[in-house]
Amino acid sequence: MPDAEDVRRIALSLPDTTEKIAWSMPTFRVAGKMFATLPEDETSIAVRCPKEERNELVLAEPGKFWIADHESQFAWVRARLDAIEDEGELRDILADSWRQAAPTRLLEAHPRLGLPVE
Repeated sequence: MPDAEDVRRIALSLPDTTEKIAWSMPTFRVAGKMFATLPEDETSIAVRCPKEERNELVLAEPGKFWIADHESQFAWVRARLDAIEDEGELRDILADSWRQAAPTRLLEAHPRLGLPVE
């Protein structure tokens, strides 16, 4: 089961990522744009997720994913760290969120990062 240190290590391994404390919690940013946070005493992560996909995600795995009330109007979803299977799944979640926040120059420099393996 991944923990907050795994989140930090994996997030910071993604290109041009920095950590910054905001709202009294760690946040991770690519080129200054936030793509992940460690809320709930670092027992979960909040990541970018298109609104049209997140409802399906929450319905498919309600024990793992949920939408925080104050984020319902934004394209974010929460994931419980103790429900994430392993570091591979955590890496996929973080990399997908990174792709949604990364500028074009980074997406072009890392075209496969965060995409499903074919």
